[in-house]
Amino acid sequence: MQGLSVRVRGIVQGVGFRPFVFQLAERYGLNGWVRSTDGQIEIEVDGSGEALAGFLHDLREGTPRLARIEAIDSEDRPVSDYTTFEIVEARVGAGWRALPADSAACDACLEEISNPSERRHRYPFTNCGHCGPRFTIIEDLPYDRSRTTMACFEMCEDCRSEYEDPRDRRFHARPLACPACGPRVWLQRPNGEAVEGDAIEACVALLAAGQVVALKGPGGFRLACDAADAEAVARLRGRQRRYGKPFALMVPDLEWAKRLCEITPREAGELESRERPIVLLRRRAAGGVAEEVAPGLDTLGLMLPCTPLHYLLLRRFDRPLVMASGNVNGEPVAMGNREALERLSAVADAFLLHNRDIVARYDDSVVRVIADSVVPIRRGRGLAPTVLDLPFAAAQHILAVGAQRRNAFCLVKGSKAVVGPHIGNLDDPETLDQFERSVELFERLLEVKPDVIAHDMHPDYLSSHLANEYPAPSALRVVVQHHHAHVVSAMAEHGVREPVIGVVYDGRGYGPDGAIWGGEVLIADWKSFQRVAHLRYAPMLGGETVIHKPYRMATGYIWSLCRACEVDFEEFLGRVPIGERILLRRQLETGLDTPPTSSCGRLFDAAAALLGVRIEAQYEGQPARQLEAVADPAVHAVYPYDILRDGEGWIIDPAATLRALWCELRAGRPVPTIAAALHNTVADFTRNVCVAIREKRGLKKVVLSGGCFQNALLTRRVLDGLSDDGFEVLTHRLVPPNDGGIALGQAVVAYARTAGI
Repeated sequence: MQGLSVRVRGIVQGVGFRPFVFQLAERYGLNGWVRSTDGQIEIEVDGSGEALAGFLHDLREGTPRLARIEAIDSEDRPVSDYTTFEIVEARVGAGWRALPADSAACDACLEEISNPSERRHRYPFTNCGHCGPRFTIIEDLPYDRSRTTMACFEMCEDCRSEYEDPRDRRFHARPLACPACGPRVWLQRPNGEAVEGDAIEACVALLAAGQVVALKGPGGFRLACDAADAEAVARLRGRQRRYGKPFALMVPDLEWAKRLCEITPREAGELESRERPIVLLRRRAAGGVAEEVAPGLDTLGLMLPCTPLHYLLLRRFDRPLVMASGNVNGEPVAMGNREALERLSAVADAFLLHNRDIVARYDDSVVRVIADSVVPIRRGRGLAPTVLDLPFAAAQHILAVGAQRRNAFCLVKGSKAVVGPHIGNLDDPETLDQFERSVELFERLLEVKPDVIAHDMHPDYLSSHLANEYPAPSALRVVVQHHHAHVVSAMAEHGVREPVIGVVYDGRGYGPDGAIWGGEVLIADWKSFQRVAHLRYAPMLGGETVIHKPYRMATGYIWSLCRACEVDFEEFLGRVPIGERILLRRQLETGLDTPPTSSCGRLFDAAAALLGVRIEAQYEGQPARQLEAVADPAVHAVYPYDILRDGEGWIIDPAATLRALWCELRAGRPVPTIAAALHNTVADFTRNVCVAIREKRGLKKVVLSGGCFQNALLTRRVLDGLSDDGFEVLTHRLVPPNDGGIALGQAVVAYARTAGI
């Protein structure tokens, strides 16, 4: 007989790990105990050497569905007098507190709801220790049923028996319920009138009749309609005031997804993963959904059902459903029943409600597979909260408040960082309120009181105002430049702290010179950065109005950069709405309200307007997304450009590129060919600038960050060029390349500056 002490670190709490250990110990005839403590699992076991070796092997290789093991540490110890194996009470200390994320329904639970002989047949809240809601129902930690919104549902004898049996997969499954003792679902009209009959069957009938139904999901409401019904989709767009922006679709199964889109094995794996994100996929030419679902795009955002309720609906409906966020454009997702009825009564024809409360408001996660790597676009249900191990241990608690748009915050405690869920654009007062409530929830759950608060340099960001007004007067405020935070967020993901070349292409970020940056090449470490190259400045005619009027950005480019290149300004101006031509001329001549920008996102917008792909935008990023959609990936042509010396650095001048683009268009060259050549050109000047920096500074690592690297074609071209030139290229895998990831970078910069490293 031998004794062994084991510690398991990772995502191992709230995921059925202790009953898994109990069953392993029984299988190998071991005695001892297992318990949770401070974000890890502690185990003591006695047994034969052979049995202990088998136990350790299976502990590593046979982990529960929701568990993610980071490390297993074991050491020999003297044999004790244990006679049984037990799950003992958790030890709660002042260390790290686990934050389990929600998970899609497991196969065993889906089989149960499909089997008429099971007591949970067709029960929409079926779950077990391997699946179901987690973070969205937690009111406090440690994670226990009494600290969730399930506390008000008293378990029946059958459920209690399962809950207390460590051999049962429902052992200590906090959301455990059945039809006799758990939540219920019902269907009603906006005026409160109940819809008679089985709620799910009646809901399917309404959807088939072209109506819009608000569905209460795990993190809030979704607005559903028949994706093949063009009139229903258009009606939802009008009511939601969501013009042009693509809708996500929920499809019954993977086979349905393959009918609509081209799907690689990696993409199929993401669709079927326990997180069940929306996956952006290349759509097939002959699809079974209305064109208005994703107008002008070559991709669809698809997801598979993530809860038993969704499975029951989709199995009966048996075709794709639009699953839009349950809000009116710009607002946060509705979370509670009363809130949804108040805010969505003019949008939905009916409401599928239930009486299990939601604590944390969550939108769906969105990912895209680029160059065979999964890139998060939005971190919501299933992906957040995500705990990241940091390559340092901070002595102080850090709060980083993120950006103005696509906001997500970050908290650092010791060697862990938690990036919160996607909040959205802080322009909306209700979204701002959601931000404050979410930060308060995370601070309370993690027992964090910020000693350091990091925020963006932009003086008008509401997140920066919140940071300065935060009720922690003794906390140190650290200002972090937007694009520096982008680079460091990717560095932190990869555990890199030495200087790198940081290529940051995005829509906008405030620069120290007061200009709007966005086409930047930096040399950066955690503490500081140097701007070594950037796109040449062009005027934003009307400031941020260019985001929705890309013809203004194109006009500014032609006037300031391309007049010497013989682009016919008057000819292009003929495309501009007649009421604005005099105004734009006056702005160009006086410089009134024309802030300079080096933004790569704005360059793509200008090109889309020049090519006629998108003259006006219905949502931010639409011109660039449609430009990528029309681009022919078989084209490898590159347009001319100039790289000009600027002191110790370089300025990338795209004037010749835009002139070539315009001339090609006038010569009748196909728009897909021109659009592809523009992507190739951006990749080519990126590679050449990085080569020049390597020759001068000897740096071989390149970080790619910023919203433009959500563009799959651009990212592939840049990766291919840099890799062929021998660079080691780091891209995002854990946080988004867009502004949803910069809070992590802000937090790490704040640590580096305050710790004096």
